[in-house]
Amino acid sequence: MTDRQFRLANVILDEAVLMRLSPDIEHERRIAIFDLLEDNYFEPIGAHGGPFHLHLVIEENRLVFDVRDTADTPLGKIILALGPFRRIIKDYFLICESYFEAIKTAPPSQIEAIDMGRRGLHNEGSDLLRERLKGKIELNHDTARRLFTLVCVLHLRA
Repeated sequence: MTDRQFRLANVILDEAVLMRLSPDIEHERRIAIFDLLEDNYFEPIGAHGGPFHLHLVIEENRLVFDVRDTADTPLGKIILALGPFRRIIKDYFLICESYFEAIKTAPPSQIEAIDMGRRGLHNEGSDLLRERLKGKIELNHDTARRLFTLVCVLHLRA
């Protein structure tokens, strides 16, 4: 079995969230999903291969990874508490706001500095996501980064 079988073929977010997104956040969501589907490594522990569909939702203050096969048959749910992510997500949104404002008028050096901070928080969030999913779903770094972006988008509703 090749690693290419352990991948996401589709990612579906809670529709209620999508209706409330600002243009900047909607753009980030579209890019994250596009990049994620182009290249990812997603291996639910114990799965016999994929590809997989992932429904990401927030229910009762918990992040739900609803993993399904390509026929949309449920394979299992991984449920994570949102508490450990709250500080990183809050800080990430604050720095994203600064970044979106800076790209309008700030000099390149200031934009670069803000973007470095933004990438650092993004890496911290993706590392936390991988840690919380350890023993449940194996992800590579890039997959975790893109999924963290989507977790942030979902968090807008939580």
